[in-house]
Amino acid sequence: EVQLVESGGGVVQAGGSLRLSCAASGFSFDDYVIGWYRQVPGKEREGISCISGKDSRTNYAHSVKGRFTISRDNAKNTVYLQMNNLKPEDTAVYYCAADKGVLVETFLYLPNALDAWGQGTLVTVSS
Repeated sequence: EVQLVESGGGVVQAGGSLRLSCAASGFSFDDYVIGWYRQVPGKEREGISCISGKDSRTNYAHSVKGRFTISRDNAKNTVYLQMNNLKPEDTAVYYCAADKGVLVETFLYLPNALDAWGQGTLVTVSS
């Protein structure tokens, strides 16, 4: 069974940092692009970052580029999202997602095509 479990969400003040983790199981981890989406109630899910399997190519949304860093540890089947200089507008539920066939270049724009999703973790940034 494919499973993605996010952790690391919480409450932080503006300008602070958090690191999210996505632990994966049930599939060949390094064959998959893994990424992060976020969603605010009433708005569409937004793709923010992803990383390819074996060569760790990355892609970022403009809204987080330069502040967030994605990485993966294939030995631990885990992807991380380091979030620095957080802003109140980063407040959202953050979801981990995985797909084998989608390219890094398009992963952030095809939420309905992705193979698997986690349950989400809430990040709240106070001003």
